[in-house]
Amino acid sequence: MARTKEFDRDEAVRRAMQVFWEQGYEATSTDDLLRAMGIGRQSMYDTFGDKHGLYLEALRAYQAEYSAHLMECLRAHPSPLGAIREYLLSIPNGTQKARARGCLSVNATAELAHADAEVATLLKTGGAVGHGALERVVKEAQRKGELSPKLDARVAASFLLAAIGGLRLSAKAGTPPEALRDVVDFTLAGLKAR
Repeated sequence: MARTKEFDRDEAVRRAMQVFWEQGYEATSTDDLLRAMGIGRQSMYDTFGDKHGLYLEALRAYQAEYSAHLMECLRAHPSPLGAIREYLLSIPNGTQKARARGCLSVNATAELAHADAEVATLLKTGGAVGHGALERVVKEAQRKGELSPKLDARVAASFLLAAIGGLRLSAKAGTPPEALRDVVDFTLAGLKAR
């Protein structure tokens, strides 16, 4: 008779996600994960396969949370351009701890995407969701006269995704919030100038 799992899988993934996010994939040991999740080694292997399987699940969970947060931020502001600005400013205006931790997806891109096809595929899928959300907001800004109708919304969304990744990586590297805010202003000026 199979034993039932004695832990909350979603909570275990959330805890593992925090460890990977803080330490990175390579620097995280199985023991680090077991301590954080509060489960035994066999339970981890039975449930997730191995550290890599757990990492993929944690990255999926992060992307789902990040996408939901992005959508919420982009819908919460009456002005589409204002929503983009608020989202971009959330990076330099975050806590020092949040800036230093960076973005799990950006961290995964830098650490693993070049050598791990499964991670690269997950990141590509997540990036497409973010791109689609940003493209919709750019088009809405165009409809409301906040951005030029001549602006290619697809290219603008790609530009914004690159800016977000660059801001997160720069924040993680210790760039002061004031300098990051200047980048936000420059990014928005670039969109408006087109």
